[in-house]
Amino acid sequence: MKTSMNKLFRQVFLGLTLVASTQIAIAQDSEAVARGKAKFDHSCAPCHGKGAGDDGREMLPGTYSLKIKYGDTMPAALEDRTDLTSEVISVFVRMGAWSMPPFRKTELSDKEIDDIAAYLAVSSRK
Repeated sequence: MKTSMNKLFRQVFLGLTLVASTQIAIAQDSEAVARGKAKFDHSCAPCHGKGAGDDGREMLPGTYSLKIKYGDTMPAALEDRTDLTSEVISVFVRMGAWSMPPFRKTELSDKEIDDIAAYLAVSSRK
């Protein structure tokens, strides 16, 4: 009986530990998503957001250039994409692309890129 109780106790303890660590991960993820949205809105959305530009065009310049590049094979708006990992975003942010300038780590840190990737992973599911 004592062995059964010990085994049950261990299973309950492991289960509670798993639930607690999952809750911590969810809280950290939601914080990363919130930070990522704020940073995306500040650093990315002026060119890559959804909606019309101030110049009266139907899309912002970065979104429009991706529409031209990908046609109908991939969404033009970054917030609709499912393939933008932190590593992929980092390449474009650090190297730049066409008319997009590169961003130094003092302008957009690696952690901020991770947060943007966390936000984009969630925004594409909506």
